[in-house]
Amino acid sequence: MRKKQFLAAVLAFGMTLTGGHFVSGYGNIFGRSDATMNVVDDGYFTCVAEAATKYPHDNFYWLGEMNKATIVTNLSEGLLTEDEARSFAEGLEKVLEDGEKPGAERPRLVTTFEPLLIDAAGEEVTKIHAGRSSQDMLSAATVMEMRERLLTLSENLTTLRRTLQKMAAENENTIVPAYTNGVQAQPERYAHYLLALDDAFARDEERVEEFYARINRSPLGSTVLNGTSWPLNREKMARYMGFDEIAYNTYDAVQVYSPEEGIEQGYVTTSVALHIGAFIEDIMQQYAQPRPWIMLEEGNGNTYASSAMPQKRNPGILNRARTNASTLLGMAAGASYRAHNIPPGMADPRGGEVLKMTEKTAELVADYNYILTALKIDPERSLEEINLDWSASQEVADVMMREYGVPFRLGHHFASEMVGFARANGYTPRDFPYDEARRIYRENVAGHLDLPDELPMSEEEFRETIDPVAIVNHRAVLGGPQESEMAVMMKRNADRLAVDEAWARNERQKLKAAATRLDEDFEKLLGE
Repeated sequence: MRKKQFLAAVLAFGMTLTGGHFVSGYGNIFGRSDATMNVVDDGYFTCVAEAATKYPHDNFYWLGEMNKATIVTNLSEGLLTEDEARSFAEGLEKVLEDGEKPGAERPRLVTTFEPLLIDAAGEEVTKIHAGRSSQDMLSAATVMEMRERLLTLSENLTTLRRTLQKMAAENENTIVPAYTNGVQAQPERYAHYLLALDDAFARDEERVEEFYARINRSPLGSTVLNGTSWPLNREKMARYMGFDEIAYNTYDAVQVYSPEEGIEQGYVTTSVALHIGAFIEDIMQQYAQPRPWIMLEEGNGNTYASSAMPQKRNPGILNRARTNASTLLGMAAGASYRAHNIPPGMADPRGGEVLKMTEKTAELVADYNYILTALKIDPERSLEEINLDWSASQEVADVMMREYGVPFRLGHHFASEMVGFARANGYTPRDFPYDEARRIYRENVAGHLDLPDELPMSEEEFRETIDPVAIVNHRAVLGGPQESEMAVMMKRNADRLAVDEAWARNERQKLKAAATRLDEDFEKLLGE
């Protein structure tokens, strides 16, 4: 049975979820210290040892599926006799079985696939090509390959988001410095930061699902421009191929829509690459310090020693992921350029570039997921880092206004003067003299608007106000890092993740069910 042979081939190609992320492409180098590095012609780092494709459903496979659907559908519509359908099915089966032999030819084009059909079933088999063209068939093949890659991207995104949520749960009490304009700005709960990233990748998942819905419309049977006089049942063929509907307007189906595929995938890819690149740069800021509070665990190929400087442990997987993210940004821009200033029907934006971009985006997400699992966070060091600077000073102005009626700008000026004095004299928040705070208040605030002459905060209150942990816990806005809101966000994000995981499972199941129906009806023609 050809079906069993195909299942064996899938296993041989190793399409598995391993260790929480999809093992594919240049992602393998991230967890293997013995991997051989190579830069392929598109600028991606990849593993030389991995030669097998991750997607055995290539154009050859989909041309076979389209021909099967055409034969079965045309028989049911009375466009083929039973003898014709059986003969054509037997010829197609031979072509497909031959294509699965080791080293066999697997033509990707309609014009090179059809001669094999003719050799197997005679010239009469070309009857199944009536009402079709290489344009609608290859467009359909591209869409069907895209569906698989988009589902893998979706699955990698949800795996990544599950990792982020797990890390957030593990770091609910980890307080870290947060930065704006490259400068330490506020204390932050690391779990809050991780859930913000989870929100970003949830939006990427939403873009994937919206793109999938738009792309999952069948162009098959639209022929080239305005259809055909041969009465193909486009809707039935679409159902056999797992499409939600047909691309109704035959001119739009291929000529107008095709350029949009690369552009829309470019939107998804750009967003994913920017999110990952920003995170990597956050970590790289710490690598410039002699005592980072977050860094990669050594071993497993995560870092590598400098050839000249024994102390250096270069963050190799961060550098490679950033390089690949930047390469993807170039591919995304290229999709727009290829679709620019051309009339409908030109071949410029078509082909394998969009498929490669989707595949590489999924691999980048898997690699980023691995990076997250390789990070080591030191909560004591991160708290120490916060207390070396004055990122807690905004809270002084907030408390002065909230508790004592000091206008925010006056309180802000008081806090700013205090920080300036502290930096000039080498004080940190932990050792700043309370008496100096009282002096600065008297000189800058007292006497304004009938305000108290003395700093209204007690020393105990002053110390708590500039304590990073207390600051985070006292946040009061919706979506903030306080414990009550963290519980809300953890549940909210987990619920949304469950919905998105179910979406990918359901779409996979729909494609599998459609393929099963087609196989069953096709095999009836073969008497199996």
